[in-house]
Amino acid sequence: MIKQLLIVGCGNMGGAMLAGWLAAGLEPSRFAILDPALPEAPAGVALYRSSDEAVAAGAHDAVMLGFKPQQLGALAPGLQDITSGTSVFSLLAGITRAQLGAAFPQADAHIRVMPNLAARINKSPVILCESGLGDGARDSVFALFDALGSAVWLDDETRFDLVTALAGSGPGFVYRFIDALAGAAVDLGVDEPTAAKLALATVEGASALASSADVGPAALADRVASPGGMTREGLNVLDDGAALRRLLTATLRATADKGAALSQGN
Repeated sequence: MIKQLLIVGCGNMGGAMLAGWLAAGLEPSRFAILDPALPEAPAGVALYRSSDEAVAAGAHDAVMLGFKPQQLGALAPGLQDITSGTSVFSLLAGITRAQLGAAFPQADAHIRVMPNLAARINKSPVILCESGLGDGARDSVFALFDALGSAVWLDDETRFDLVTALAGSGPGFVYRFIDALAGAAVDLGVDEPTAAKLALATVEGASALASSADVGPAALADRVASPGGMTREGLNVLDDGAALRRLLTATLRATADKGAALSQGN
């Protein structure tokens, strides 16, 4: 079991994950933060302002990197003592296990992790891809991240950017869809507050139903759309030439390609 996880750079994603773990009932003492700018840490979570402070405390046996991927080259040299003999978990989009291994050669294991902000409410998919973990450690790591929602091991790292585009960046696309759904109603004459409220409630209810249904979303769409009815007429627009699917394919491709570019420092 990971006794204490040191979160290096506790921004939006790291903060959401920490909140999710605490909400799941994990002890605050199992976590610490290294962040010179964070105003304060949750009660019971240690906060270090420098790597020297974290090294002196010496309590952590795992490190999670939560800063921007472009900062890896600048920050890695100062984190060698912190990561030595630990498992290094990385939230850095586009940074491969090989790059993590080169940056932190004294670490025992290197694990890529990609959740989304729903980790805060324990509703996030969490993609895991590792090198260096034994079977027992894999079980412990899986249990830790599964507490944030639903963890999945990915053995083929070449697909990591693609599944990140789907599960990591996906909420951004869903939020844009909700906004567009409301905006379309406004364009057609519905007042903005009503459109926003109805669009959000519609997506929330549809998602909850899809999660518990015994059929997939495509079949649910057909259940809503009776032949010759209003919903079917709207679906005909989305389905014409696979318009919606082609748009989302292009969206995921562009997102995944950016991940590959980040690994090259672009």
